[in-house]
Amino acid sequence: MSRYQPTAQLDDPTTSSANATMENPELQRIINWLIDGARSSRGPAEMIADACEQLVAAGLPLWRFGVFIRTLHPEIFGRNFIWRQGEEVEVGTVDFEILDTPEFARSPLKIVFEDGLEVRGRIDDIDTRRFPFLEDMRAEGVTDYIATPMRFLDSSIHAISWTTRHPGGFSDDDIATIRSIVAPLARVSEIVTLRRTAATLLDTYVGNRAGERILGGQIRRGHNDTMQAAIWLSDLRGFTALSDRLPAETVVDILNRYFDCQVTAIRAHGGEVLKFMGDGLLAVFPIDEYVGDATHVCTRVLEAAREARASVDALAHPVGDVIERFRFGVALHVGNILYGNIGGGNRLDFTCIGPAVNLAARMEKIAGRLGRTVVASEAFADVCQHDWRDLGDFPIAGFSKAQRVYGIAEETPVVMA
Repeated sequence: MSRYQPTAQLDDPTTSSANATMENPELQRIINWLIDGARSSRGPAEMIADACEQLVAAGLPLWRFGVFIRTLHPEIFGRNFIWRQGEEVEVGTVDFEILDTPEFARSPLKIVFEDGLEVRGRIDDIDTRRFPFLEDMRAEGVTDYIATPMRFLDSSIHAISWTTRHPGGFSDDDIATIRSIVAPLARVSEIVTLRRTAATLLDTYVGNRAGERILGGQIRRGHNDTMQAAIWLSDLRGFTALSDRLPAETVVDILNRYFDCQVTAIRAHGGEVLKFMGDGLLAVFPIDEYVGDATHVCTRVLEAAREARASVDALAHPVGDVIERFRFGVALHVGNILYGNIGGGNRLDFTCIGPAVNLAARMEKIAGRLGRTVVASEAFADVCQHDWRDLGDFPIAGFSKAQRVYGIAEETPVVMA
């Protein structure tokens, strides 16, 4: 009979786990420690190392241990934590492309994830040859392998793998010990995962700085702070015409690639993207004692604008026999903004408002009229030491006096058709 079988076909895990804890007080102590949240550990990796070392001390002949957590993330399929005796815990991530690889198709974990079954393979069993990973384990001296499903309360299935080098593999008592640990480990892992998921989703949808504040309790309408920041407000040229003549799916793909050109540069230079507005992008670069003075921050903002300009210039999107090229404009300003929760009822937005943001929005339109990619306010140009070109004074709707606008000296204006 094959050793690759669901748990229910082996023996009763509930009975064997209960017996294991009754016969081993040290095991019960480890279970209680996990149920209590593994408070003595400072993070997931340390918790896994502590748990494995305690299990080994309690008599489990564990050599390698892996936890595989599926994530709610737009780019990452899951995270893995690998412990080996005498080594630091390895923490890694895998993207969604792994699902299409031959390695995953022939992995024991695929059975765990998709069918929720326990998979066991003694390395000397001929059936292990259908799993290339177990062949690799054989080369490392492993004698036995078990992969167990780890179920969260939302019914999602994650996985744990256990390997040993002990002659003869895991005993029945060892397997009972393993099964007794899965449920408490699942509970503490789920709590850690939920908090990380919340932070990831907040980072993805509202930005890192706003996400930290929301998790910190700033969730009521009216919670806000005044912050000095450099402001970035950009827009894709000709987007309305582009949307009218191309399929919606193509437009979405173009927008994603276009925003990639900016977001990469913004984040690399200390900025935070607050909002995507159609083809527009609003970002801030906070100025405080942690990131340097205004001159330092604004110099990085200008460098980000140059990098984004080069990336957008290089962007080419084939549509049929035509290669689409793109232009954009960005207005740079520096000033005080009100940063916090604004909205109605229970629907809030963590954003920034104020005259400084309004000025940046108006200046971006001026950049389009002048055929410029990058324009800056007088306040920004005064702070950021650069070879600026004075483009003149312009009346700005809602402002009592005209505002002086500057462009990058080396940039040649493009005559708009």
